[in-house]
Amino acid sequence: MKKKFIPFPALLLLAALVLPLAACRGNRTAAQQSALLLGVMPSMDYLPLAVALREGYFDDSGLELKLVKFYSANERDAALQSGQVDGAVIDYTGLALQHNGGMDLRLTSRCDAPFYIIAGPDSGLYEAAGMKDAKVAVSRNTVIDFCVDMALHAAALDPADVKKVEINRIPLRYEMLMGGSVDATGLPDPLALMAETAGGRVISSNKQLGLSITGIVFSCQAIEKKKALIQKMYDGYNLGAEYLRRNTPVDVWDILEGEMGFNQSLAGAARYNEYAPAALPPPEDLRAVIEWLAERGLVNAGMEPGELVDGSCLPQ
Repeated sequence: MKKKFIPFPALLLLAALVLPLAACRGNRTAAQQSALLLGVMPSMDYLPLAVALREGYFDDSGLELKLVKFYSANERDAALQSGQVDGAVIDYTGLALQHNGGMDLRLTSRCDAPFYIIAGPDSGLYEAAGMKDAKVAVSRNTVIDFCVDMALHAAALDPADVKKVEINRIPLRYEMLMGGSVDATGLPDPLALMAETAGGRVISSNKQLGLSITGIVFSCQAIEKKKALIQKMYDGYNLGAEYLRRNTPVDVWDILEGEMGFNQSLAGAARYNEYAPAALPPPEDLRAVIEWLAERGLVNAGMEPGELVDGSCLPQ
């Protein structure tokens, strides 16, 4: 079947021709009512949904799931704010900041893709405990910064013990790491895997820290009006996760290469973490993010994890 991945430039045309915003309040066709638009960025987070689309798990469900691809968080967040997508894959720091700014978003499930703290080949770092005085590339006040701080705390170090370098673009952080300009940084796959195969080392990860850090969010309006579709999406997500548990990266190489940015040099080393059935994250994972942001004055210190979640769309 033809996979439904929509680049952002096509979104305005789609909104004009297929899903006019006025349709939320007016007469809507059956096709419009069955469509669910989810914003994604190139990451392993949405791999179960990409598998579900490829395998045709939604074909007879009455759901038309469209994965709208973005290449910057700003574009994704703008589409969320304007209602051009119903939901998105987002990290918890971004969710808390959006919620604090008045956005009516709810986390409907966690995601399972790992995020790594990688040491450069010539950094001399082999574990997080050795990061004292290291030069670490981060994007300030983001999930990358959060994960670095959590890794430092777990190694009995203080964030002030390292020299943080502000680098927002992930590819540039990778280049600086491999070029020796920084000692460590946070990277998702496939860049983390590329760094490892070129001599870099994983010194921590959110999985090692026991933290989930990303999830799927929907607007409250979408949850109210499209709950049945979101529930069908999660039925397909769970089937996709089951497929991944039963198969190997070789069986989804077309997705890893075509959608996630893996290149042929990684074909023999491709990996993915076990994808569990869709579920909400533990409240303490969200609380850790809220407290970290509140310490920086970025969110209300009284924010509670329960404000950010809605589990009503998950399969019962």
